[in-house]
Amino acid sequence: MLSFDTLKRGFQKGLTTLFILAKVIIPVYFVVTIIKHTILIDWIAQLFAPVMGVFGLPGEAAIILVLGNVLNIYAAIGAIASMTLTMKQITILSVMISFSHSLLVETAVSKRIGVSVPLIIAVRMGLAIVSGIVLNLVWM
Repeated sequence: MLSFDTLKRGFQKGLTTLFILAKVIIPVYFVVTIIKHTILIDWIAQLFAPVMGVFGLPGEAAIILVLGNVLNIYAAIGAIASMTLTMKQITILSVMISFSHSLLVETAVSKRIGVSVPLIIAVRMGLAIVSGIVLNLVWM
């Protein structure tokens, strides 16, 4: 049986986690929303449309991939929430980011434990690219 103290600690930890995630997700959401209403989004979309098209994604989805790869998954979630995407596109982005998120931090950690940096980046990016292409091809 749960005690009141256990519930209190769980609630406090939940609020702490909420605030930590909100500090990333909310600002990214607003910045991407603002960018969506400028000419910058059109420029980004046109520039990246050919590459992103391979994954069945619009050009502006490059913003999501960059945020997920350079910052973290939560930044990518904030960007996804501010864009109008289909379930297929959200799924493709989610799987790709799950393979290659937080590249800078996680590559540094991998290096400290002795993993080859070029190898870990190639594997993670390779899996992200292959999964994006395969999901785009098999999703009806």
